[in-house]
Amino acid sequence: MAKTPRFTAHRSTPDGADAAPGTPAEKHPVDRTLPPFRLVTAGLQHVAAMYAGVVAPPLVVGTAVGLSVTELTFLMGASLFTAGIATLLQTLGVWRIGARLPFVNGVTFAGVAPMLAIVDSRPGDDALPVIFGAVLVAGALGFLVAPYFSRLVRFFPPVVTGTVITLIGISLLPVAFGWAQGGDAAAADYGAPKNIATAAATLLLVLLLRRFTRGFVRQIAVLLGLLVGTVAAVPLGLTDFGALDAADPVGFPTPFHFGAPQFSAAAIVSMCVVMLVSMTESTADMLALGEIVERPADERTIAAGLRADTLGSFVSPFFNGFTCSAFAQNIGLVAMTGVRSRFVVAAGGGILVLLGLCPLAAALVATVPLPVLGGAGVVLFGSVAASGIQTLVRAGLDRDDNVLIVAVSLGVGIIPITADGFYHAFPESARIVLDSGISTGCVTAIALNLLFHHLGHRPAVPAPRTGG
Repeated sequence: MAKTPRFTAHRSTPDGADAAPGTPAEKHPVDRTLPPFRLVTAGLQHVAAMYAGVVAPPLVVGTAVGLSVTELTFLMGASLFTAGIATLLQTLGVWRIGARLPFVNGVTFAGVAPMLAIVDSRPGDDALPVIFGAVLVAGALGFLVAPYFSRLVRFFPPVVTGTVITLIGISLLPVAFGWAQGGDAAAADYGAPKNIATAAATLLLVLLLRRFTRGFVRQIAVLLGLLVGTVAAVPLGLTDFGALDAADPVGFPTPFHFGAPQFSAAAIVSMCVVMLVSMTESTADMLALGEIVERPADERTIAAGLRADTLGSFVSPFFNGFTCSAFAQNIGLVAMTGVRSRFVVAAGGGILVLLGLCPLAAALVATVPLPVLGGAGVVLFGSVAASGIQTLVRAGLDRDDNVLIVAVSLGVGIIPITADGFYHAFPESARIVLDSGISTGCVTAIALNLLFHHLGHRPAVPAPRTGG
């Protein structure tokens, strides 16, 4: 068991606190608190970095279900509320639950494509209860296996996780393209030049902000793009402020607002795959964050962090939320700012809870026109795919077996995206899994990884070079 490092030298830390010389029991920067003003402002920065990512999944799913603006606002507020609860579980911890690191949790993008497949197979009012029932079961199973999952990580090497994360981004990009055209394929102005021009202008603004600004402004470039794009879309008749009129300043996400959870075996299998993907991604994020804050995440920390992830996911459907997982962009924020205090992220979690209790805050997001969201979505969803590619770079693609794993898994995963209706002759229950490129790609990657790397051994063969 590693000893806790002793800080004996007087030094100034990035967290803004000076270490007292010769203090043997000095708190690690992760466990230090900051003055109230810095605590809140730094927490707000974490919320700004993740806000668009938290509200995007319920916006995608709610729009697919056909929710009214008021119901859509409610669903987004519920996701903010449950993301805050999950973040507080991670940072503050209870018993053996929570990594107690500056670790942000929110609605995972990994669940969006499978949830859209459930919506397609269960049109009408049944879709959300089926989704919530599947998330409940997946969260409960994830919580039970969390202590053992770290022993299974070897079955989820970068070649598997990178492939799955890439598929998540690729699967979501068509959603952004649909938004850019206006969202409703039956509408008369679907694909109109003004819609696509608005999306392109929003995308350009986000890119310019990321290129020419620094610090806090750079971190909230997507939010600023959404704000400016919404204002610019007003004279084009694309912005609807009706959600603000119907929103209350204060409200509570009523448990099971959309109906009692329903349990479908195919939907449960699909969300369990999502849970495995989320747990794998969270494990990788905890390892990375542990190195950044100089408190390496051991097996016990990972198990505690995964318990918080899965418990947050289990609790989430009670308040109309979805699967919760780590937000990698906030890990980058910790690395950039050098502020390692977990209480800063806990303050961000508290802010998320308060935003979830304010329907008016969620209604502001609902006013954003779909073409504006489409432009920002290209950045958001494309960044997820790019993150997967970064993981694949570390996957050893100089080996022909790894190239085969990635090639076949991506090919299978892209089928539902590029060949709509490919599985139309299969039973409806099977299509919930098969129509999700993430689920099929993940299962394929795991199976091929087992085939090439665990069932027997053979020497690695370098991948053939292409070109001269």
